[in-house]
Amino acid sequence: MSEGFTQFRQQFFSTGKKRKYLVHVLLFVITFVTTIIAGMEWTTGKAGPYEFYDLSKGLPYSFSILFILGVHEFGHFFAAIYHKVKTTLPYFIPFPPIAGFFNFGTMGAVIKTKAVIPNNKAMFDIGVAGPIAGFVACLIVLIYGFTHLPPVDFILSIHPDYFTPEYGSNSINLEFGNTILFEILKNLFTNQNDFVPPMSEIYHYPYLCVGWFGLFITAMNLVPVGQLDGGHVIYSMFNNKIHEAIASVSMILLGLLGIGGFVGSFLNVNFGFGWTGWLFWAFILYFFIKIKHPPVPHFENLSIGRKMLGYIAIIIFILSFSPTPFIVSLEF
Repeated sequence: MSEGFTQFRQQFFSTGKKRKYLVHVLLFVITFVTTIIAGMEWTTGKAGPYEFYDLSKGLPYSFSILFILGVHEFGHFFAAIYHKVKTTLPYFIPFPPIAGFFNFGTMGAVIKTKAVIPNNKAMFDIGVAGPIAGFVACLIVLIYGFTHLPPVDFILSIHPDYFTPEYGSNSINLEFGNTILFEILKNLFTNQNDFVPPMSEIYHYPYLCVGWFGLFITAMNLVPVGQLDGGHVIYSMFNNKIHEAIASVSMILLGLLGIGGFVGSFLNVNFGFGWTGWLFWAFILYFFIKIKHPPVPHFENLSIGRKMLGYIAIIIFILSFSPTPFIVSLEF
């Protein structure tokens, strides 16, 4: 481990390379700003313009989402350092605050390995470390959110007519799709005296919103296709043929969910499953990330401990996945 730390220090703190990493700092700062703005939009329901003192309203959202993304990517990063695989620091990806555009202020974060990963053990460790670390971060944020719910006055300050029969009529409504884990945590950490927001209102609650978003990103990354985290895990646990079969089935299921969402939107019918975004994600996977996983120079059976972690990652995927993550409807 000391050798890994020495490599980390030499690779990232040498005087000649400091300037090279300013781009990481710049992207982080820009993402910090865009997530603050997104946080203000989600939690207040207002699209601006904002006063300077309004920035504080977006900080809980921004800190939470950067925390989850950072923990996820540094999980990958330190696993790569442990296996002496050269890699970049995380690149945080900002998303501009376009008025009226559906966004979370960021498109996530990535690291890039700069050397060939020598074997499937290293591939597995690097692939599984990110989603497991990020999942733990999501749990922390969600548990905090459910145990620190504000009183009902909070939702009334945003929607004064929330409890009236007319609330939500003649408007476009957005609802986040539930997941197994979100429902479990809600039942465990709330009680009948709490006002627990429905899935159509949780985006006003920064910790619940970010925790849900973190589960959504975790599930997207754990889809067992190509070089996604899930692809790394399944390929490393089994072999190329089994991975290809699982990846092909996963692509078919994503396509069906996407088509179901598209047809439902076109016919203005809620089938209860499907989202058009899954069709777009399947398109990205097929043409850019690819279905097959590239081979590693050396492949061998994983230890029981690593296989257990792999199965935990599969369980995390099931608990975090929502077939219909976003439901948009027009109420009359």
